[in-house]
Amino acid sequence: MEENFSEEQSETQVDAGEKPENSAKKQFLQILIFTGFSISAGVIQLLSFTVLYEWGAWLKWWPAYLISIVLSVIWNFTFNRKFTFRAANNVPVAMLLVVIYYAAFIPASVFGGNALEAAWGEKFGIAVTVLMMVLNFITEFLWDKFIVFNNKVTDKIVNLFRKKN
Repeated sequence: MEENFSEEQSETQVDAGEKPENSAKKQFLQILIFTGFSISAGVIQLLSFTVLYEWGAWLKWWPAYLISIVLSVIWNFTFNRKFTFRAANNVPVAMLLVVIYYAAFIPASVFGGNALEAAWGEKFGIAVTVLMMVLNFITEFLWDKFIVFNNKVTDKIVNLFRKKN
């Protein structure tokens, strides 16, 4: 059963009458929760990458990385939408925005990571993956917070398509 809260305000947005201290506390808590879920997604990514890359000698760095990041993205999106950002916005639009982010990030990180792994050597494959994960963590938090789970942004996108139909 899909949640539909499109008319409600997301709890991540600051109410007009809310004190700045409460807003700062909410922001800090949101960062902590995002970090916790990102760590769990990171564990999924590292474990799946390690199994594919280290144990599957037939698999090169980039396919192992690609498969492992897709698994972690599915996990991270699901839990961050529900618990971190408590997003009540349009889920298909939010998913599309995540796909857009990863359509840019994955090729950049696959080509960049593959180049680093080639330059540093195969024994640094996991180190390169961790570096890509840190870059992903920082950029994804900013993208999620200000774009994906921002009701003003998703509402504008939905309204653009409604006007055309």
